[in-house]
Amino acid sequence: MRISTLSLFLVFSAVLGIFKVSPSLAQQDSTSAPLVYILEIRDNIDPRMNRKVELGIAEAERLGAAYILVHMDTYGGAVNDADDIRTMLLECPIPTISFIDKDAASAGALISIACDSIYMAPGASIGAATVVMGDSGDAAPDKYQSYMRSMMRSTAEASGRDPHIAEAMVDERIAIEGITTEGSVITFSVSEAQKHGFCEAEVASIDEAIARLGLVDYRKETYSQDFVEQIIAIFLNPAISGFLILIIIGGIYFEIQTPGIGFPLAAALIAVTLYFIPYYLTGLAENWEVMVFVLGIIFLALELFVIPGFGVAGILGIAGILTGLTLGMLPNDLFDFSFVPAGELFVALMTVTLAALLAIAGIFYLAPKVNQYEAFRSFTLANTQKRDQGYTSSWNSIDLLGKEGIAQTRLMPSGKIMIEDELYDAHSRGDFIERGSRIKVISTEGSALKVKKV
Repeated sequence: MRISTLSLFLVFSAVLGIFKVSPSLAQQDSTSAPLVYILEIRDNIDPRMNRKVELGIAEAERLGAAYILVHMDTYGGAVNDADDIRTMLLECPIPTISFIDKDAASAGALISIACDSIYMAPGASIGAATVVMGDSGDAAPDKYQSYMRSMMRSTAEASGRDPHIAEAMVDERIAIEGITTEGSVITFSVSEAQKHGFCEAEVASIDEAIARLGLVDYRKETYSQDFVEQIIAIFLNPAISGFLILIIIGGIYFEIQTPGIGFPLAAALIAVTLYFIPYYLTGLAENWEVMVFVLGIIFLALELFVIPGFGVAGILGIAGILTGLTLGMLPNDLFDFSFVPAGELFVALMTVTLAALLAIAGIFYLAPKVNQYEAFRSFTLANTQKRDQGYTSSWNSIDLLGKEGIAQTRLMPSGKIMIEDELYDAHSRGDFIERGSRIKVISTEGSALKVKKV
């Protein structure tokens, strides 16, 4: 049975679309009490957190929230994602509050400063926004520090805070009398942040922070993943990604081995869709990374079906497929892995490598036995139809066996041959035969003659 690739993609998209309904809308309280929408930023700042904040702000706007409270406790993360989040908060039409529950370091400090009000729990701190490299903790080159200084200055200006102090949270060369000396970046305690305008008050809880806004009768709602986001989170699991890679590689191999378009290609395309869409939606897989994967498929197809032998195109194809699958899992910036944690890089490389090796092992094990399994017999020909049982697929006379002729076209491995002024379809045993070479018919089975070079 042949399956339309476009139809499969549309069906998959429709299934996701059915469940893309926010449960919060259905559960919205009809009372007139103002809604305080809570966004938890209590993990690393990365593409996943970026998407979470984007969806959370959109949900808060749909629900008509009076305030958005960012529950903050993070040591930072990716600068580009922090930039996206602080921009969303600065442009948000709803008043925003940051409640720092212990730490707002680095990217966390930038995001907190982007909020209209900042409240801090006892013992909390804000600052230390120097950009560091991956897991090493070493300071990043000055071009990154300059970018972070600029963001901290402009964000502080936009939120009515001292831009010079905000910049000194990044640059240890800045000295501010009575606050910091050259050689150290600013990290404020609660009392210091209050004194210098980076905290409105010390509060013990979210409710106490909300009470400071003058709200007595109010509703709270915390962002939670809807059905689709939960499914996306499942497919971001490296184990699931590895399993999908197994299906992708195995599907491509078995499709190449069978004529037409059938189940192996359909399985591979579904696996590709399930692999890339979650990473793409969370901002990990970029357009160019998907294109690297697609180009790898194209190069491999050219090597197998157009270009004779196995050379540069085949190697580029395999490299493109594996590179696209690996980079799609990582928040790199055009092969710049400066801010990619070493642990994430290791997991991505190991996931793709192990999945590829297991796929190759599975291919070698399953390929000779595929017809032994009942599940495959509904769409494969499991029986051998022998000539002595009355079956034949030969279009050519058995008298041609042993005849010699000339290769009329290049056989790579299929082409045309001339025998006694008659033109025939022919194929070699896998080797390539140049045009004009003398050939000999070694088999008349099938729709084309099998020949070898004399």
